Amino acid sequence: MRTNSRRNFLRAALVGASAMAAPVPLAGVARAESAGAGTAAKPSGEAPGGPGTSAAFAPADKTGFGTSRTKESPVWFTLQGGRMSETYYPDLSTPASRQTQLVITDGKTFVERLSDGEARTEPCLQGGAPGYRLTSRGTGWSAVTRYVTDPERASVLIDVEVRSETGAPLQVFVLHDPSLSGEGNDDSAFPQDGTLVAKDKHAASALAAQDGFTESTVGYLDVNDGWTQLSENNGRLKHHYATAGPGNVVQVGRLRLDGCTRTRQTVVLGFGEKAAEAVRTAKRSLRRGFDAAAGAYERGWLEYLGGLPKAPGCLRTPSDQALYTASVVMLAASEDKLNPGAFIASPSMPWAFGTDRGIAPETGSYHLVWARDLYHIGTGLLAAGDRAAADRAMDHLLRSQLPDGHWSQNHKVDGTPFWTNIQLDETSTPMLLAWMLDRHDAKTLRHLRRGADFILKFKSEEGYKAPFSPQERWEEQSGYSPSTIASAIAALVCLADLMRRGGQGDDAAKYLEAADKWQESLDGWTVSTNGPHSSEPYYLRLTKDGKPNAGTEYELGNNTDGKVDQRSVVDAGFLELVRLGIKPADDPVIRNSLKIVDREISVDTPSGRHWYRYSGDGYGEQPNGEPWNVNRPEIKTTYGRAWPIFSGERGEYELLCGDRHSAQGRLRDIAATAGETLMLPEQVWDDRPPVPEVRSGKGTASATPLAWTHAQYLRLAWSLERGTPVEYPTVVAERYLHG
Repeated sequence: MRTNSRRNFLRAALVGASAMAAPVPLAGVARAESAGAGTAAKPSGEAPGGPGTSAAFAPADKTGFGTSRTKESPVWFTLQGGRMSETYYPDLSTPASRQTQLVITDGKTFVERLSDGEARTEPCLQGGAPGYRLTSRGTGWSAVTRYVTDPERASVLIDVEVRSETGAPLQVFVLHDPSLSGEGNDDSAFPQDGTLVAKDKHAASALAAQDGFTESTVGYLDVNDGWTQLSENNGRLKHHYATAGPGNVVQVGRLRLDGCTRTRQTVVLGFGEKAAEAVRTAKRSLRRGFDAAAGAYERGWLEYLGGLPKAPGCLRTPSDQALYTASVVMLAASEDKLNPGAFIASPSMPWAFGTDRGIAPETGSYHLVWARDLYHIGTGLLAAGDRAAADRAMDHLLRSQLPDGHWSQNHKVDGTPFWTNIQLDETSTPMLLAWMLDRHDAKTLRHLRRGADFILKFKSEEGYKAPFSPQERWEEQSGYSPSTIASAIAALVCLADLMRRGGQGDDAAKYLEAADKWQESLDGWTVSTNGPHSSEPYYLRLTKDGKPNAGTEYELGNNTDGKVDQRSVVDAGFLELVRLGIKPADDPVIRNSLKIVDREISVDTPSGRHWYRYSGDGYGEQPNGEPWNVNRPEIKTTYGRAWPIFSGERGEYELLCGDRHSAQGRLRDIAATAGETLMLPEQVWDDRPPVPEVRSGKGTASATPLAWTHAQYLRLAWSLERGTPVEYPTVVAERYLHG
């Protein structure tokens, strides 16, 4: 929302230095003299000046994320900054557009996009169904837009209502920036059967309006697109082009609205493999109408939620219960429909991942599947009562396992590896999820044993053997990490237990032997007794060499051009040793390490106490507020902010300490970070510049919603209800704490 110059500056800073510092310009429009013109102006000719400015995506701080519950509708939408931002089609790893929004002008004195003015997002359906209403205001006008998908087909329906507050007629245009197949620089655009079609080699979209378009045009971004023409000519267009592309094309159609006698219209964005299919889809959704589609959309979600247990009793207030429902819905909506069980991390592309082709030559990276995040999502949905979803997640992991037994760093929803580094915890977490599900059938065990054998045989390029990992859970460093080692130990013990249940117990000895050896050795790899933070032993974030008392130096990787002593860097990853049953909650090294973590990397905000990932983390905005980008020729420092997931991890630890009161407070702290539509973020603002005072403790321009955060909220809520962490592997605790 923009209410003053300070917020205008902040929004520009958060969005970054690209053309998206102001909402992205969109395609040109042919002009008619009045909104009620009876004969549509016909565009003609081909737009010159291609291919246009390179495509970049909207910021990651979404205020809406929706899809139907049906497989027949493989399309998802997001909202950000007063507009519909990315849509996804035909799967959740494939953005299909960059943004769709309105432009409103009086044709004389002002031209404004919805994303330029004040905007408020709120739910518009009952019971937590993910339909949204955007309320916007500008110079003498107000607009309300509502968004759902058609449960019967691949389309997004937008109910548009625009009113003039002065009595003067308005002109209303809809802007659409396609980015089919995840690539916005190779699309072609043209009119077809009264719709505005875009296509590439793999997919097509069709933009249609209930009463058709009075005029329309296509053009190239920042060259001759409609927004550029309208903004430079007082709401008038000099050119109306029929075709453009291939390139970064943008489409504009003028709606038959004047804000006075004509105030409401339905707009549909339909998709298909070919242009004709996209046009049919859009027109069928138009015939169905927004209200009918929204009703079916709402019923589908209410039916799903009605089949789950009610929210746990510890969530007493309506707002707490609403956030719980929103978390279930967010996780459920994050599952791909063509690839069941493939849940993505977030429907967003934070910072440079959406704008920098050097960092992300192919769109990424959060709308991918991480085995680690999928474990959190699966256990979150399992806690909420959706056992079927957790089983689908497990099945997807079995399908996406690589031939040598490990899981890639992340992969597309169809299982294709994207980033290919090795993280041993991502090969461990499928075993933990399988144990939670009691999956000891022969097929599951065959896959899990391949993963365990990969871990046992692993040797790094430097010559270190497992549990040394080429990357730990923050994906930036190799070494001996307490959190990674914890997951590997627990995974091997859980696998051995599953093998016993599946009649393969005689083969489990080698896994238990390795787990026991690592459990005995982990302090020697990761606990410093001479580090700068305490005279007593404490856990390090990681060691590069398994020598925690050595002053080995390494670069953190995000925010410094120098090296740091490994003994100076701490995180709270050692809490995984307690959560996974390897160390007792009152272990003196654990307790001392917590004191250091609270002193060194915690921050108090209006939404409670939160923690950074580790000392000196730089995965966040630059000091001037510009987006994180690893390729910074001059500015080396960036500020990683606080992550709400750590409040959940601390709450689980406190439950294991018997401190239910403190754990309840952690749940409230997570809830306090939610945005206006109950989206939970990856990171929240702290007190370092550029600090927006009204946003301290609320989401930054990091990934929002983040599935991991929502899953952590669900798990902690049910853990409070049951008195102990719901994903606690008792078989591990029995071996190391009670054996």
